[in-house]
Amino acid sequence: MEKQPHIAVVDDHEEIRELVGRYLGQHGFAVSAAADAGEFRELLTKERFDLVILDIMMPGEDGLSLCRHLRATTSIPMIFLTAMAEDTDRIVGLEIGADDYLPKPFNPRELLARIRAVLRRAGGSMVSGEAEEGAKQLRFGDQVLDLVRQEVTGEDGVAVPLSSAEFRLLSVFLEHAGKVINRETLIDLTSGRDPGAWDRSIDNQVSRLRRKIEVDPKNPVLIKTHWGDGYCFTGKVVPG
Repeated sequence: MEKQPHIAVVDDHEEIRELVGRYLGQHGFAVSAAADAGEFRELLTKERFDLVILDIMMPGEDGLSLCRHLRATTSIPMIFLTAMAEDTDRIVGLEIGADDYLPKPFNPRELLARIRAVLRRAGGSMVSGEAEEGAKQLRFGDQVLDLVRQEVTGEDGVAVPLSSAEFRLLSVFLEHAGKVINRETLIDLTSGRDPGAWDRSIDNQVSRLRRKIEVDPKNPVLIKTHWGDGYCFTGKVVPG
């Protein structure tokens, strides 16, 4: 029997926590709720989560700050809930590592669809069944990408975990090695959404990925910038 995906709902509005928790519970998810960032941080020491639904505007530590912490310490996928109308606030969330966002008020069915889409993209066992150990790896230069563990191991043998967004981005680069991919295509392939006119979130994601796989991120040799066109992965990719 497949494990229930465990979802955390972090929102200071009790009615939203109850609505989302009840609806997701009816559709096969285990749900834990937190009223603020501090309460969620405490939950995180006791529980393992497959995805976090996170409100941006909360008293005390806001959702953006919590997102930065989660992205620096975990690879848990995140979906933002936001009542903010400005596109820039949503883009900031995507830039710092959120996987998707949904503006309030929202339809629970749409939230459910987005959760399932993010979990599929993250390659979680909760969608496709338990992943088998010893699955495929891809090697580029002296580094190996483990497609199950979502981590990169260098020649020193140290494994560096990737966030779900970083993993999808690197997977796209490896699949299209040697080809220049524009920003719009990268956003579509990694997040499944249409980019806005001023959406530069992919540039921030590339910067974060460079810090994990480049010897000198300021002078990258694997992920090259093609000004006005996009990016190109120059490394040779072979099965690990």
